[in-house]
Amino acid sequence: MSGEDHLRIIQKYITSMPALPVTVTKVVEIANNPATSPVDLNKVISLDPVLMAKVLKLINSAYYGVANKVNSLVRAIIMLGINTVKNLALSSAVIDTLGKKNQFRALDPQAFWRHSLAVGVTSKLIAKKKGVEANRLEEYFIAGLLHGIGKIPLNNALSELYVEAMSIADRQHIPLAAAERKVFGFDHTFVGVQIGEAWKLGNAILDTIKYQIRPSEYEGQYGDIVNSTHAAIYFVTVAEMGFSGDRYPERASDHALSALSIDETYIDAIEDEVEAEIGKAEVFLRL
Repeated sequence: MSGEDHLRIIQKYITSMPALPVTVTKVVEIANNPATSPVDLNKVISLDPVLMAKVLKLINSAYYGVANKVNSLVRAIIMLGINTVKNLALSSAVIDTLGKKNQFRALDPQAFWRHSLAVGVTSKLIAKKKGVEANRLEEYFIAGLLHGIGKIPLNNALSELYVEAMSIADRQHIPLAAAERKVFGFDHTFVGVQIGEAWKLGNAILDTIKYQIRPSEYEGQYGDIVNSTHAAIYFVTVAEMGFSGDRYPERASDHALSALSIDETYIDAIEDEVEAEIGKAEVFLRL
C-alpha cells in the first residue's frame, strides 16, 4: 500500500469514530465562556448522571486528597475549577472512546496508558516547579495525558504495519515517529491532530499533539505546555514508566529544556514523586 492508501484508512477510521457525547461538547462550550459560573456548569452536568458521578469520584479521589467527602456537584465544580472539570470531561470521553483494551493490537493498552499518565503527571510537576498558577496545572496534565492518541488509530487500523514500524525503530535505534514516517508516510502526531480537530479538543491540546517532537518550531501561546510535554515524554520514556512503543526517543530539545530551566537529570530528582502521582492519577482511567 502507498502512503495515500494508509492515509485513507486512517481518515476512514477517524471518520467512523463516535462523536464525543453531547454533554461533553456542551461542557467545553460553556467552560470556554469567560462569563461562565459553576452554577452554569452544574445545570449541564447534572443532566448527565454518568459525568456527574465522574466529577464526584474525581474530587473524592486520592488525586485531590480532600479531607471530607464532597457530595455536592456545585461544590465539586468550585473546588476543582471550571477548567479542570472541562478537562476531566474531555479526557474521560477520549479515553472511553479510544481506550478500550480490545481495540489495541500492537501496543499493550496498560503500558500505553501508564506512559500517558506519567507524561501528564511529569508535565504538571514541571509546570508546578515553574510556578504556573494552580488553576492552570490541569491543562499540562491533560495535554500530556492525551499527547499520544494518534498512535491508537495506527495501532488499531494498521496493526501489522505498526508492528513493523516498531520493529524498524528497534532495529535501527531510531525514534518511533521516524519509523512511522518510513512505513506510513506520516507519524502519530499528524494522526493525533486529525482526531483533535474532529473532536474540537482545544488549541492547547492540539498544539501539544502537533509540536510534541519539534517544540522549537512552535510560536503559539502554549509554548510552556508544549515544552513541558516534550520534556516529559523524553524523561518518562528513558525512565521506562509504561511503554508507548518508543525505545529510542530523540534527546530532549535544548530549546525546551532551556525554556523550562531544567536539564536531562531532572527526572532523577522527581522520579519518586512521579511514581506516587501516577498511582493517584490512575483514577482517570477508572472513571
